[in-house]
Amino acid sequence: MSTSKILYAEDDATLAFLTKDNLEQNHYEVTHCCNGKTSLETFKKGDFDICILDIMMPKMDGFELATEIRKVNIDIPIIFLSAKTLKEDRIKGLRLGADDYLVKPFSIEELILKIEVFLKRSHKNNTAEKLIYEIGKYQFDTKNFILFNTSEKIPLTQRESELLKLFLDNKNAVLKREQILTSLWGDDDYFMGRSLDVFISRLRKILANEKGIAIENLHGIGFRFVLEK
Repeated sequence: MSTSKILYAEDDATLAFLTKDNLEQNHYEVTHCCNGKTSLETFKKGDFDICILDIMMPKMDGFELATEIRKVNIDIPIIFLSAKTLKEDRIKGLRLGADDYLVKPFSIEELILKIEVFLKRSHKNNTAEKLIYEIGKYQFDTKNFILFNTSEKIPLTQRESELLKLFLDNKNAVLKREQILTSLWGDDDYFMGRSLDVFISRLRKILANEKGIAIENLHGIGFRFVLEK
């Protein structure tokens, strides 16, 4: 199996050295950049499997960097690392297309676990799974994370795609909130719940004009993806 390649953007030299060393000891190939601009240039030239981005960086911050990366590759996993602890910062990162957000100081073991989870999901063999779903006027390409029809393409993040697929595989059935969180994140803590709300809000907005389709909120229980036909 080839070594997974990580783009690591961090301007704190000491933290970068320690994190890079630990990741390399766990057999990852890590390319470290110390500012956002260099990180973007490096990303465009390389072939990476996952991005780990600090938020507060010179020349281009992590939020802007993630936005630019998503223009190049809509499905590469992105993990933010930041000392910013405000809920608004976490939600902003997720809305920009990040898959997860770790607050500094973080556990290297937790970071490695999250990397493994995202890489496994990115690389898994989907041949036995249903790859294309019909949703109103759209087709949902689960492999490439895209909703499309003859006139438009709507890119989704990996998290949004996993959530939509979970809903479609359980259409018209009640999914408990903790069931969704555990399925997608392996945990059901408060911050994961807030992340889930962000993704559901975006899916609702995308599908708002589709007749016979709704994501119902069952207060205190969970959600139901209603798909008539």
